[in-house]
Amino acid sequence: MHWQTFHWIAGSILAVAWFSRIVESAFGMPTVADIARPEWDRRPATTGREPRVSIIVPACNEQEDIRETLVQLLALDYSNYEIIAVNDRSTDSTGQIMDEVAASSQAHGRLKVIHISELPAGWLGKTHAMWMAGKQATGDWLLFTDGDVLFKPDSLRRALAYAEVERADHVVLFPRMIMKRPSEKMMIVFFQALFVFGHRPWKVADPKARDHMGVGAFNLVRRSVYDAVGTYRALRMEVLDDMKLGKVIKNAGFAQRNVFGEDLISLHWAKGAFGIVDNLTKNFFAVLSFQWPRTVVSIVGLGLLNLGPFLGIWLAQGWARLPYAIALASLFGIYYGMSARSAIAPYYFFLHPVSTSLFMYILLRSMIHTLSNDGVVWRGTKYPLEELRKGMV
Repeated sequence: MHWQTFHWIAGSILAVAWFSRIVESAFGMPTVADIARPEWDRRPATTGREPRVSIIVPACNEQEDIRETLVQLLALDYSNYEIIAVNDRSTDSTGQIMDEVAASSQAHGRLKVIHISELPAGWLGKTHAMWMAGKQATGDWLLFTDGDVLFKPDSLRRALAYAEVERADHVVLFPRMIMKRPSEKMMIVFFQALFVFGHRPWKVADPKARDHMGVGAFNLVRRSVYDAVGTYRALRMEVLDDMKLGKVIKNAGFAQRNVFGEDLISLHWAKGAFGIVDNLTKNFFAVLSFQWPRTVVSIVGLGLLNLGPFLGIWLAQGWARLPYAIALASLFGIYYGMSARSAIAPYYFFLHPVSTSLFMYILLRSMIHTLSNDGVVWRGTKYPLEELRKGMV
């Protein structure tokens, strides 16, 4: 095959892939609600008392962040809620800090602390912690969050108001990512671009679409729905418990919504690019169902899709560069669109090949680490690969 013909075919495939995604995103993303807007500054539209919410906060060795998270949760401008904080076998002062906050005058008996010292067989630590808290929860709604998430006072109230108006069973609020270094911005914007390509947030509300959503920072679920899908017992060996919770809820036919919220909730995900590499090493092989052939294909596909336009426009000649240019322009458009909702400037597009290479490395590293360890080591506990595969939803 003549090289020019090859470039026309390869470039056209990449152009269609990226251009179709940006067109779909351009029409789809504006349909995703933003509950930070003034119209959602209201109380839940219910008769009588406000729905009771149980906020569940599992934490393992979160001494740097857990105090601020709990203090901010205690300052929510919502009248009917409880907080259940779970100290999951921490070896630092996480449990002590939880007890101190619970004993403070600000808590008013609203915060309950559960200390877990042993992990039963057949459970991941986090899923077990959330299941234990769920058993003691008294809320009409359950909010599953993490021990390093920061909440504005009106975050829960706005989310409940939206849920009641939309008659939603599960509401996911996207957090604002706190990014302190350029390398963090480079990695997070790539992850967001990859997320837009692989998932369609605007389709989550469509009961006919298979698209689903779950975010560990803010999974708000009706208690009756949580019970109906089998509670966290059904997800006890799921590394990606937040997304899988969204999956089982959507597959069961319940109404799912995801929303933006500016800085209603926020978190600092990791320190630097390699902090993000470390965080995702645990997850990515699980995303691919712990299958090494699928992982290898994904690494190759990730490289072709993301590096192909940059290489093609340099290697091709004449008009054969046109489809690569369309792919690059579409990719830049995605970066430009994301800059409207984040502190990441569009020029991070030029670092896309660097972040692509690092994400390919994450996939490879996740696979090698999991296979060589015959399982996942998460916060000091090893979970055998065979059990993880058996426990997948």
